[in-house]
Amino acid sequence: MLDKHQGARLANLWDDGKAAGMTEPEKLLYRSNLLGSDKRITNYGGGNTSAKVMEKDPLTGEIVEVLWVKGSGGDVGTIKMDGFSTLYMDKLRALKGIYRGVEFEDEMVGYLPHCTFNLNPRAASIDTPLHAYVPKPHVDHMHPDAIIAIAASKNSRELTSKIFGDEIGWLPWKRPGYELGLWLEKFCQENPDARGVVLESHGLFTWGDTAKEAYETTIEIINRAIAWFETENTGPAFGGRSKPVLAAADRAAIAKKLMPVIRGLISAGESKVGHFDDSQAVLDFVTSTSLEPLAALGTSCPDHFLRTKIRPLVVDFDPAQPDVGNTLAGLPEAIATYRADYAAYYERCKRADSPAMRDPNAVVYLVPGVGMITFAKDKATARISAEFYVNAINVMRGASGVSTYVGLPEQEAFDIEYWLLEEAKLQRMPKPKSLAGRIALVTGGAGGIGKATANRLMQEGACVVLADIDETALEAAQTELSTRYGKDFVRSVNMNVTSEAAVESGFGDALLAFGGLDILVSNAGLATSAAVEDTTLALWNKNMDILATGYFLVSREAFRIFRNQKAGGNVVFVASKNGLAASPGASAYCTAKAAEIHLARCLALEGASAQIRVNVVNPDAVLRGSKIWTGEWKEQRAAAYKMDVDELEAHYRERSMLKLSVFPEDIAEAIYFLASDMSAKSTGNIVNVDAGNAPSFTR
Repeated sequence: MLDKHQGARLANLWDDGKAAGMTEPEKLLYRSNLLGSDKRITNYGGGNTSAKVMEKDPLTGEIVEVLWVKGSGGDVGTIKMDGFSTLYMDKLRALKGIYRGVEFEDEMVGYLPHCTFNLNPRAASIDTPLHAYVPKPHVDHMHPDAIIAIAASKNSRELTSKIFGDEIGWLPWKRPGYELGLWLEKFCQENPDARGVVLESHGLFTWGDTAKEAYETTIEIINRAIAWFETENTGPAFGGRSKPVLAAADRAAIAKKLMPVIRGLISAGESKVGHFDDSQAVLDFVTSTSLEPLAALGTSCPDHFLRTKIRPLVVDFDPAQPDVGNTLAGLPEAIATYRADYAAYYERCKRADSPAMRDPNAVVYLVPGVGMITFAKDKATARISAEFYVNAINVMRGASGVSTYVGLPEQEAFDIEYWLLEEAKLQRMPKPKSLAGRIALVTGGAGGIGKATANRLMQEGACVVLADIDETALEAAQTELSTRYGKDFVRSVNMNVTSEAAVESGFGDALLAFGGLDILVSNAGLATSAAVEDTTLALWNKNMDILATGYFLVSREAFRIFRNQKAGGNVVFVASKNGLAASPGASAYCTAKAAEIHLARCLALEGASAQIRVNVVNPDAVLRGSKIWTGEWKEQRAAAYKMDVDELEAHYRERSMLKLSVFPEDIAEAIYFLASDMSAKSTGNIVNVDAGNAPSFTR
C-alpha cells in the first residue's frame, strides 16, 4: 500500500489574493513555484511549465503571441523570471515547414534560438515544442509519482482510461523531442475536451485556459491518482518484507563504515561526495522480497534514469547477521562487477556516433535493512539523485501493487543517457573547481582562521564540516557559509578535540553527511601567558590537551578514514611562530605548539606510503576575528610588552620584517595551497605566514 505521505492529498495552494495583480508571466512563475514545492508533483529539475502570452514586439510594435516556457536546466520550484525562455509562437509554428521527419528531429533544437523573443539569453529546452504545439494557453508537464506509477505499469493505457475516462488521454512511450510535440498537438486536435494526457513511462501533461485552471487541473488529476491507489493498492509494499530493519543508530553505524570504502573505490576518475537516506520509503524497498528483481529493472521516467543510471548496485549485506566485515571485504569485487556490467551495456547499445563511455560506477547503492547511499560529483547532485530514486521507489511500489512494473527498455535508456543533445549540454558545463568533490573537516571552524579557511575551501568547491566547541559561534558560522554557498556544502559538529569519544563521533557525523574525508585542517586552539613559576599544572595540561593531544586525536581519526578510503589524504596543522621561536612568559603554549610541529613531521613519515600528506602553517599575531585574541591572552601579551591592548596590532606589524599585519584570510590562503593539488608533491613542510620573523625561519 502507499505510505502515509504518499497517500496524503496535495493541497491546493493557489491564492487569488496573491495572483490578483500579477501579469501572465508572473502568474506562470507563481504557478511553477507552487507546483515545484512538493516532490510528489515533480522532482528537482524535472517537468516544465509554460504560458502563451500576447506581448508587444520590440521591433514592430505589433502585439504578438509569445511562448514563455521553463528554460533548459531550470527547476520549477526555484525558478525566477529569468529562468524562462521566450519564443515567438509564429516562428515556432513555422518550424513545421522545415521539419524533415523523426530521423532528423534532434536538428530542430538548433532552430529554437532563431525563434527567440526580445533577445532573451535563456536557452530553450528540448521540451519547448511539446508546450508550443498544445493548443492551450497554459500547459504543465509534471512527473508525479502517482501518475508515473500508472505510466510505468504494463497495462498503463487501460489503467489511465479506468481512472480518468476520456478526461485524460494516453500516448505510448516516445523520447522527448520535436516528434512528441507533434503527437501532443494531434492528440489535442482529436480530443478537444481532454484536460491532459499520460505519457507512457514518462509523466503527465495537463492544460487550461488560465494559469489557475491549469494549476488546479494538475493538482486534481494527481489527487485522483493518489486516491485510486489508496483504494486499489492495499497489499504489503513490494510483496512484503523478507529482511529486518536495523535500529536507526545501527543503520547509521553501518553507513559510516560503508561510505568511505565505497567512495575510495569509485573516486579514481573524480572525487565523489555521498548522501545517506534511510527514510521509510527506502527501508520498505530495501527489506522487501522484490528488492533485487525490481532494482534490476531500473527506472522508467527519463528524468529518474538520467540521475540514477541504468540500475543501482544492491550491496551484499545481511541485516539479520549485521557483521559488516564480509560486506566490506566483498565491495571491491562487487563494484568491479558493476563496472564490467556497465561496460557491457555500453558495448551492446552504443551507436556509431555515441559519445565515449562515461563513469561506469553506480550512483545508487542499496543496503538491505540499512538504507540507500548515493554518490555524485557534489553533495547537491548526490542528494538529488537520492530524491529521484525515492521517486522511482514510489513508482515501483504503486505499479507493482496494481499491475506489473515496466522499466525503460535498455536501448531506450541508453539512447537517453548517451543522447548527443545531452552530451552537448554536459560539454557546456563549466570546468570543475579545484576542490570540487573534496571533503574537509576544520577544527576551530567557528573562529577567525577556521571560518576564513572554510570559506576559502568552499570557494574552490569543497564540502566543509565545521567542528568547534562553541555552539553559538558554530551555528552562526554555518548559517553564514550556507547562505553564501548553499546548505549542501557545509555541516557543523560540536567537537571537543580533547575528548576521544567526541572526536570519533564528530568524524562519524562527517562521514554520514558527505561520505568520506579528504582534508583535515587541525586548527582548534587557545593561547595562555604566564611566567614559568606561575604556570600551574592545570594550565600546562590544558595547553597540552588542546594543542598536542587534540591534534593527535583528530589526526588519528583522519588517518583511519584515509586508510579505509585508500585514496590518500591531506592534513594541515595550524601551529604558530611560537612553535619555532620562543616567547617570554608562554612556556606552556610554545612547548605545545612545538609538539604540534613535531607531530606533523612524524605523521608525514607515517602517511607518505598511503599518499597522506601532512604540512604545517605557522601564523603570527592574527588578531582580527580571532577568539584567542578577545580574552586574557590579548591582555597578557600587552602586559608582557608593557603596552595598551589597542597598541598590539601595530606592535606586531612593526615587529615584522615586511611591516604588514597578518589576517585570517592570509592563513586560509596558505592552508588552501597545502590542501590543494598545487602542493601535491609537498609533505612535512612548514609555511610561515607571519609577515617575516627571522627567529622563526626554519632551519
